[in-house]
Amino acid sequence: QVQLVESGGGLVQAGGSLRLSCAASGRTFSSYGMGWFRQAPGKEREFVAAISWNGGRTYYADLVKGRFTISRDNAKNTHYLQMSSLKPEDTAVYYCAASLLLRPTMTSGDYNYWGQGTQVTVSS
Repeated sequence: QVQLVESGGGLVQAGGSLRLSCAASGRTFSSYGMGWFRQAPGKEREFVAAISWNGGRTYYADLVKGRFTISRDNAKNTHYLQMSSLKPEDTAVYYCAASLLLRPTMTSGDYNYWGQGTQVTVSS
């Protein structure tokens, strides 16, 4: 079992930056691949980024590639999503998730644990 708590969301102007954090407790953090998903109002949850257990491999959705960076610090049981050049269409609730698959995965069904989400709002 692992518990996930996101933080770092908020309101930012278009072109700005935010860093989301996801703190994990419970089982050994390095036993999980980690990911970020988002859900905008009226839309389905979508994949944003994922990282392998040791940070050696990452995947990104095409919509965020080059603007977002996922990373992790296993010593702190935390992973991060650095978001830059934000656009109004990035507005969503962002969720972190943990997968027993050590490799990164874009499939939401591969994730075993989810956080409660943090709101990111980008104004134009």
